[in-house]
Amino acid sequence: MKAKVTFVKGLQFVGESETGHAIVMDGNRELGGEDTGPRPMELLLIGLGGCTGMDVVSILKKKKQELEGLEIIIDGKKAEEHPKRFTDVTIEFRVRGKALSEEAVKRAVELSMEKYCSVKATLEKETKVSFKYNIISTE
Repeated sequence: MKAKVTFVKGLQFVGESETGHAIVMDGNRELGGEDTGPRPMELLLIGLGGCTGMDVVSILKKKKQELEGLEIIIDGKKAEEHPKRFTDVTIEFRVRGKALSEEAVKRAVELSMEKYCSVKATLEKETKVSFKYNIISTE
């Protein structure tokens, strides 16, 4: 897997994936950026949410669950000193649907967190990652 990041101006960069997708990254105005895109550390949390979300949706579909929505809230705590890496990350899955099996949701989240999510597996070498889920019934 490869990616390319190109400097534009100020603190703005464009990141391109090998699949041809692009995203703008930028810094805040106080540091010389123009605030035109997310920060790299924000993208790391977004990538974590996307990775585990794709796992959970796929697993719940295979379990024939009537998933109507999934919101993943990721809270990253950063170190005070440079390099200001994430020290703790908490992931909350808000799963919405009709007659969702709690066991199916629990298992889908656990499988993603413990086996499938490569972003989580990469982060957890240096970061404590915890998770929880909430089921919101739409019946």
